[in-house]
Amino acid sequence: MPLVAIVTAMALVQYFVLGLQVGQARGKFGIEAPATTGHPIFERHFRVHQNTMEQLVLFLPALWLFATYVSAPIAAALGVLFIVGRFVYARGYVAEPKKRGPGMALSALATMVLLLGGLVGALVQLVR
Repeated sequence: MPLVAIVTAMALVQYFVLGLQVGQARGKFGIEAPATTGHPIFERHFRVHQNTMEQLVLFLPALWLFATYVSAPIAAALGVLFIVGRFVYARGYVAEPKKRGPGMALSALATMVLLLGGLVGALVQLVR
């Protein structure tokens, strides 16, 4: 399970960094808090951060369910896939919102495998 804990920490560090990028964009484009609109690049950073938070709500419990009921090493590998997907998503979205698809698909795929695998694994444990 240490690998899963490391992946969890990496995902949270990534989220923290995305938050720092929102703050940098806020300063660069003169967007005063609490405003969440203004310059399009600021808005893209803001949406990347918000969307990542929305995805973490599904990803983190799914990661730990899969690790508990199926396999911790496979969960960690799928977690890294999620993190890479979020990176691709962020780069694509900030450059051009229409380029967010591949990163979103990669992170969503990892989350769905973790979630469904964790569910099936828990159900198998229940009927044993």
